[in-house]
Amino acid sequence: MSQANPSVAALPSGTLSWARIRQIGYSIADQGLSVGGMFLVNIALARTRTKEEYGIFTLSYSVYTFLAGLHNAAILEAYTVYGSGRYHQRFPAYAWLLWRSNLLLAMGAAGALTVLWGALVWAVPAMASRTVLGLALSCGVLLTASFLRRTFYMRRRPDLAARFSAAYFGLCAGLLWMSMRYGILNGFSAFAIAALAWSLAVLCVARELPERAAGAGFLEHEPGYWGEHWKYSRWVLVTAFVFQMTTQAYYWLAAGYLSVKEVADLRAMYNLVTPVEQLFVAIAMLILPMMSHRYAERRMAGLLPLWKLYGVATILITSGFAVLVNFFGKLALHVVYAGRFDDVASLLGVLALLPVVMGIGNTMNAALKSIEKPQAVFYAYVTSGAATFLIGTPLVIRLGLRGAVYGILASAGAYTVALGIAFLAAIHAEGYTAPLEAAAKESPLP
Repeated sequence: MSQANPSVAALPSGTLSWARIRQIGYSIADQGLSVGGMFLVNIALARTRTKEEYGIFTLSYSVYTFLAGLHNAAILEAYTVYGSGRYHQRFPAYAWLLWRSNLLLAMGAAGALTVLWGALVWAVPAMASRTVLGLALSCGVLLTASFLRRTFYMRRRPDLAARFSAAYFGLCAGLLWMSMRYGILNGFSAFAIAALAWSLAVLCVARELPERAAGAGFLEHEPGYWGEHWKYSRWVLVTAFVFQMTTQAYYWLAAGYLSVKEVADLRAMYNLVTPVEQLFVAIAMLILPMMSHRYAERRMAGLLPLWKLYGVATILITSGFAVLVNFFGKLALHVVYAGRFDDVASLLGVLALLPVVMGIGNTMNAALKSIEKPQAVFYAYVTSGAATFLIGTPLVIRLGLRGAVYGILASAGAYTVALGIAFLAAIHAEGYTAPLEAAAKESPLP
């Protein structure tokens, strides 16, 4: 790795080159393969286990989603923004320091959850599901895989991330097939399969792991780096807590007011909406470092053209996906789950509107993070969480599963509106009142 972050200089400015198209392709492949392994696990569990068992796995996985949000807040967000922006000239040393912090956090999370599961076994045996133990033992590996993939993106090497995820997907699919063949697939083995697959896949990129670089030199130049990191991360950290009051909260509302069976129904539908969301997660991994660098170099004049391109692409793709789901969703639901969830097929087309509602908000989410305003994202999630309790909870109580779907859309809408207000305020605060024609003449990509 060079002393400067290759994410800044790897590709020249100009038109959309073949190299950039290839990067986008690698990113999409990486995201599809990294999520695809757990997607296969979800489908296999939904097809072979009872709805109640699958509902317990869904609730356990929502706990992992919460942990991933905390990990993102404590490590990944500031790492991405600062590593691509203010620290890009000393990226290798910065990456090593954050890699070490990531390992400590991952091991601490796994240890704490394992101890908590042991306490449940002793105090409340009925709540000590083996699925939760599987989550506890595997979460550290899953979080570390996310850090490593993010590092590859910051180095502008999505090909390495795609290689890593391809190895994981192949191993996960093979282990899943074996577990089904021998009848041992359950919630515990599902988490174990994912963790083992990532652990073996790292052998394919072992030579690319962060290395001990000039860490001391970095600390000499940036003695207060952790204070700056925390200044950014504190907002993302509280956001991670509030985030659970949006989509994830509806699994728990369904479990509390309806039943674990409805949790399984909701997750089964959401699995089919996931692909388009993951497509934009893949794009965001490329866009956020670009936005951070563009803003550091040219402020809003550099950022806005890229955001506009990102927003238009988001609206077109999510709208097209919603149309396809409304035409072919019922057939897809029947084929994927062998008819076990046909009773909720009428709601799938409604839920397919979620990426449309959330999409434009997510583009502003990335833009606000790139200009180091994570507090705006926090307030947007607070607004969404308030909508969950003020609108979503009554809908679930009154309309059941249908109310949960409507509530998810209402919470997503509140999130997007709040981000829109914050983004417009940020543009105004920057004093960006000049017309965009000059910026439009430049490439929308750095």
